[in-house]
Amino acid sequence: MSWLVTGMILLIGIHLVPSFPALRRRLVNLQGINAYQAGFGLIALLGLVLIAMGFSDSQFTLLWQPPAWGRLVNLVLMVPALILLVAAYLPSNIKRYTRHPMLWGVVVWSIGHLLSNGDTASLILFGGLGLFALFDMLSANLRGARKQQQAVSAGHETLVISGGIIVYLALLYLHPLLFGVSAI
Repeated sequence: MSWLVTGMILLIGIHLVPSFPALRRRLVNLQGINAYQAGFGLIALLGLVLIAMGFSDSQFTLLWQPPAWGRLVNLVLMVPALILLVAAYLPSNIKRYTRHPMLWGVVVWSIGHLLSNGDTASLILFGGLGLFALFDMLSANLRGARKQQQAVSAGHETLVISGGIIVYLALLYLHPLLFGVSAI
């Protein structure tokens, strides 16, 4: 469990740096933008590796019994979560309605996974990342994040939705290989 917690601290900690513009500026001024970005990426990657190791090695401790319908709701929620994730990286009108499609995707992902998992490691991982995503949206809004103003063609929406569904189907298939449990 300590690797999971350490990984969460590293991943969330490095992603908190942009929430403090003066700290970020100081780090960029000290190291240069390329070194800052490389360090950011390495720390985030290390955090992800530790999270994966820690989650898989965590002793199962049930905190609550997930509802019987939780797995089904999770399967349904993962579709919009992954569409939102794809929308963060491709041109989309979704960005005209939310400034943070990726962060909303993380929130939906975390809610779904908390409905289907009631153990300590799941609470730390899914609850921690979901709460961080909500904080990060608030922080970005306070720093002036704006919604996209310009509309894009419907073809872009088709691409985003199709991409989200393809990622969803791939994860359904790969979930046992990647995470050790079937999603279905």
